[in-house]
Amino acid sequence: MYRTGEPHFRISQLGRKPPSPEFTFPKVGKMDRFTELSLFIQVAERGGLGKAAEALGLSNPAASRTLASLENRVKVRLVERNTRRLYLTREGQEFLERARHILSELEDAESALQSATLNPSGVLRVSASLSFAMQIIAPRLPRFQQLYPQLRVHIETANRYLDMIDNGIDVAIRTRELEPDSTITIRRLGTTRRFLAASPAYLANRGVPQHPNELSRHALLLYVYAKNPNELSFTRGAQQESVAVHGLLESNDGQVLRAAALNGHGILVQPSYILYDDVVAGRLVPVMDEWELPQLTINIAYPNRKHLSAKVRAFINFMVDEFADHEYERKWTGRM
Repeated sequence: MYRTGEPHFRISQLGRKPPSPEFTFPKVGKMDRFTELSLFIQVAERGGLGKAAEALGLSNPAASRTLASLENRVKVRLVERNTRRLYLTREGQEFLERARHILSELEDAESALQSATLNPSGVLRVSASLSFAMQIIAPRLPRFQQLYPQLRVHIETANRYLDMIDNGIDVAIRTRELEPDSTITIRRLGTTRRFLAASPAYLANRGVPQHPNELSRHALLLYVYAKNPNELSFTRGAQQESVAVHGLLESNDGQVLRAAALNGHGILVQPSYILYDDVVAGRLVPVMDEWELPQLTINIAYPNRKHLSAKVRAFINFMVDEFADHEYERKWTGRM
């Protein structure tokens, strides 16, 4: 026996015995079919329109119109009424079982979606540079997966910006202010300085440059995917200096340059999120820290959909909270 709120019919069963042609729903406008079916079931179970209306929080006229709308749409008389009682027609009895099945499936589907929202599951595909993935995302994955144990994470490291749709990427960490693709939405995570740094051993051996013009006498470690990698534009108060630079070592990956700098190979130019821990630990020393280079904006990007999936929303909110809790922007924009 059907009881409201106890789904007992699975979607796979709907395909086994299709409704007879007279009960096939035609396309309609804005009528709420969920309310129609709910009301019809309540009428059948409670034996009256008034009690059914009360159970659903409808007025009696609204309930009467809803029932009439259902009958007009299926073009079958479902309920007979007289002065003393209300009862289902033969067609109404047959339709009642189908309506119960359909309503049960709708309730089951809603419950499943609510559960998925509270407990995201499946695979989340994240794209980020190797440096950001290693130093920011990976250390925080244990906590993220404690919060969402049914969610698996796949990290695609790439220093070029991958096409999110073609590569099946759910979210991407990117250091640019705007996305040329209008189908991509961005949410700002923070800002980071870029600065120069070298190992104490290198600076002891080669000296510490004090002005941008002195960089030509030093071994530079340059990131080739930077905007204008062979030109550095500095500001210090009202002063502006742009210098052409050439790298003793060039690479498309910041971790290669960081490793070379740690080994005393030269001066590198990288964002604070890559160099911060090394500077705090004394492994690297900021160079010309009073001179500013253009900062980078760190965004989280995702395909522009009307409704975000639970797994994407969970990761975005987690990263936003992490940036706030660890005060990354304050750390990464301050002088070292």
